[in-house]
Amino acid sequence: MVQHDVSPQAPVDDQPTIGLIGMGEMGRMYAKYLSEAGWRKLNVCDRPENFEKLSSDLQGWPGVVVLRDGHKVSRASDFIMYSVEAEFIDKVVKEFGPSTKVGAVVAGQTSVKAPEKAAFEKYLPADVHIVSCHSLHAPTVSPAGQPLVLIKHRATDEALKLVEDILRPLSSRYVYMTYEEHDLVTANTQAVTHAAFLSMGTAWSRNLEYPWEHGYYVGGIETVKVNIMLRIYANKYHVYAGLAILNPSARIQIDQYAKSTTDLFKLMLEGNEEGLRSRLYRARDSVFREADVTNRRPILLSEAVLDRFTLRGTKPVKTSTTLNGSTEPQSAPRSPSDNGPKANSHLSLLAMVDCWAALGILPFVHLDLAATPIFRMWIGVAEYLFRSQERLDAAIDAALHDVSHRSDDLEFVVAARGWSQCVSFGNFELYERRFVSTAAFFQPRFEEAVKVGSDMIKTILDSS
Repeated sequence: MVQHDVSPQAPVDDQPTIGLIGMGEMGRMYAKYLSEAGWRKLNVCDRPENFEKLSSDLQGWPGVVVLRDGHKVSRASDFIMYSVEAEFIDKVVKEFGPSTKVGAVVAGQTSVKAPEKAAFEKYLPADVHIVSCHSLHAPTVSPAGQPLVLIKHRATDEALKLVEDILRPLSSRYVYMTYEEHDLVTANTQAVTHAAFLSMGTAWSRNLEYPWEHGYYVGGIETVKVNIMLRIYANKYHVYAGLAILNPSARIQIDQYAKSTTDLFKLMLEGNEEGLRSRLYRARDSVFREADVTNRRPILLSEAVLDRFTLRGTKPVKTSTTLNGSTEPQSAPRSPSDNGPKANSHLSLLAMVDCWAALGILPFVHLDLAATPIFRMWIGVAEYLFRSQERLDAAIDAALHDVSHRSDDLEFVVAARGWSQCVSFGNFELYERRFVSTAAFFQPRFEEAVKVGSDMIKTILDSS
C-alpha cells in the first residue's frame, strides 16, 4: 500500500493513484473536488458506451484520466471508489473486483451498505483493504461541513488514514460507523423522510394542481415542504429507490409511516378529538421532550425569512369549508400569526412525529450524528409545529373541524400507502414508474425550485 501520510501538495510521484468507478453526479463531484485540490493521478471510468462523452466532458480537468473500464481503473489505482447504484453494486464489483491492485484500499459510495458489504466480501481479493464511505448529501450541495461516513470494515489504521487524507479536500465532517450502523441511521434520517415528500408530490399531482398556486400551500412551513418535495423529484429515482427497497430497516419505517398516516386520518374522519389530541401529545412528548428540557435552539428561522423562498403563487385564501358544507370567511383555524398562512391539518408532519414515536426514534440524536440537509429541514418543520402549543392545537383543530384540506389529506393517505406497498414489493420498476409519473407533472418548475431550494437550505444551515 502507498504511504498513508500524503496530501495534494506532495510531489506527483508521491501521490496515491485514485480510481473512481462510476461517473454519475456523485462520481463527478468527487472527481471535481479532488482534482481542484491538487490530486494529479485520478483514473475514472463509466459504462463503455459513455467513454467518448465522458472523455469530452472531463477534458481539461487537471490530473483526470478517463479509462475504458473498471478493470483498468482497478489494476492501476491505490484507492478505488465504486460510485454506482446499490441495485447494481453486486454486478459491478463481481466484474471489476478481481482486478483490484494488491494492497489497494476499496470504498463504495452506495446509499445502502448491506448489498455493498456482501459484494465486497464476496468478490474482492483477500489482500485488499475495505474502507467504505458515504457523503450524506446531494451532489448539488456543498460537501463542506456535511457528514461523510467512513466505515473501516477490513483494513489497517494506515488504510483508514489514507482514505481520510484523500477525501480531506471535501472539507466534510467524518463520522465513523459500521455497515450496520450506517443502514440503520440512513433509514432513520433519509428513507422515511423521502417517503413523506414522495407522498406529498404524488398526492398533489393527483389533484392536477401545483400546491403553491392553490392558496393553501404558500408561506412558512409550506415553503419548506414544497421546495424539498420539488428538490427530491428533480433528482433521479435511483437516488431514493435503492435506499428504500434494499434497506430492511427502511421498509419497516416506511410501513409505519403509512400506518401512522392512515390511523390519524381515521381519527380525523371520526371526529375523535380526544383520541387524536392525546395521541399527538404523547408523540410530541416522546420525540421533543429532551429538546424542550435542554431549550435546544430551533432549526427553522422566522416565517418572514422562510417567505423569501416561496415559489410564485397566490396568497392564502381567506375562507374555509366547515363540516356542514358552508363557506365561512375567517372562521377556520388560522396560524398563530395574523399574517401567516391559513392553518391546515399538516397530516404529513403529524404522521411523521407519530411514526418516530411509535418506533422509538429520537431524531435529534441522528441530527447531531449524521443528518442530511433534507432531514435537518424535516426535523425543523416538525419541531416548528410540535414545539408550539398554539400551532399544534391549530393543526389539530383544522384536522377535526375544517374540511378544506380533507380531499388533499385523502390523496396523501392513498399516496403514502401506495409508496409503502411499492417498497414492500421490492419492485424497482414500479418505484421508477411512480416516481417518473409524478416528476413529469412538476418538471416545468424544477429549474426554479432547485435554485430556490438551494438558497433556502444554505440560509437555514448557515443559521444553525
